Amino acid sequence: MATAAAARDQAWCVVVPHHPAGARLARHRLAGELAGVVPPMLLADLIAVLAELVGNAVRHARPLPGGVVRVAWRLRPSTQGPLIQLGVTDGGANTAPRIRTASADAADGRGLHIVAGLATRWGVEQDGMGQRVWAEFAPAPAPRSDLVPAG
Repeated sequence: MATAAAARDQAWCVVVPHHPAGARLARHRLAGELAGVVPPMLLADLIAVLAELVGNAVRHARPLPGGVVRVAWRLRPSTQGPLIQLGVTDGGANTAPRIRTASADAADGRGLHIVAGLATRWGVEQDGMGQRVWAEFAPAPAPRSDLVPAG
């Protein structure tokens, strides 16, 4: 599902309002840029994770100067498929993002479980402006032809 545009590294960086509408704007921009470039199932996962990261920034962190959140993604093509990195930078919070245990009837608390379940890996970086929460989606390894099924 690669196109000529996906044959090279590409990166995008946008700012969205530190407001619930910011997640919608970020999702639409990501979908518009990567539709037709990555497989639809991967795009759905990217959209879900980006929405969660922006939503968490809006709910739990301070905005960057100007009342915004910075959203970035990078597409790195490879022979096995695209490597995609998402990142959301906000003004930081009193506590670092972490996976927490939510009871079955809790209204929230599952977002980073979703991120961890869909992304290959994720993490948090602190910098002079605040914090960046990132998620990475690596291509699935190619099947090995030297393995013989048991049986």
